[in-house]
Parts: sequence; structure tokens; C-alpha cells
Amino acid sequence: MNNTMEYKGYLGSVEFSEEDALFYGKVLGVRALISYEGQTARELLEDFHGAVDDYLALCAETGTEPERAYKGSFNVRVSPELHRAAARYAAAHQMSLNSFVESALRQSLSAQ
Repeated sequence: MNNTMEYKGYLGSVEFSEEDALFYGKVLGVRALISYEGQTARELLEDFHGAVDDYLALCAETGTEPERAYKGSFNVRVSPELHRAAARYAAAHQMSLNSFVESALRQSLSAQ
């Protein structure tokens, strides 16, 4: 079972409230609160699509650029020792720290 869904480039979470017998979620990776819900999986999916479409329509109406998630830049906090070791490794292999981190992420994700 997957706990995320995607529509028009936006990734949404899938949660379930046993107390309310309701599926719910929110769009991930954006600052705006874009939420949705449904009593069935189909209703959740339809409300997710509607919430994204409503957000994009509101942005168009107000002349605001829609926020896009996962633009390719993020901060990672690690210990100073790990930071130093990664920087040394990258320098020893004539690559930038960014290139090394990207390579390590790709390698880790492809091993799944």
C-alpha cells in the first residue's frame, strides 16, 4: 500500500482517522495548506485532485505563481564530523559536495 499520491506534479499524503472513519491528507512540500478528505479511497482521490485544481485556479485568479514542491534544493543537517568526511571524500574524488550527496542519494535509492 502506498501512502502518497501524485497529481499535476503535487504529492499528497494519505492518512486514515479510525475515530472519524475518514481518509484525509495534505499536499506535501509546499508552505500553503492544501488539504482534502473522503470517506472512500475514490472520494479522497477526487478531493485531492479538486484541492490541487482549486489551488491552481486561485493562483491564476490572483496572479500568484503556484508554489512547486521539490525544486531540487534542500538543507540537510549532519554532524560536523560527517560533513567534514563527506567534503574530504568529494575533494579527493574531484567532485563537489553537492555532486557527492546527489550520487549517494541516487545509489541509496536505487538499492531499494
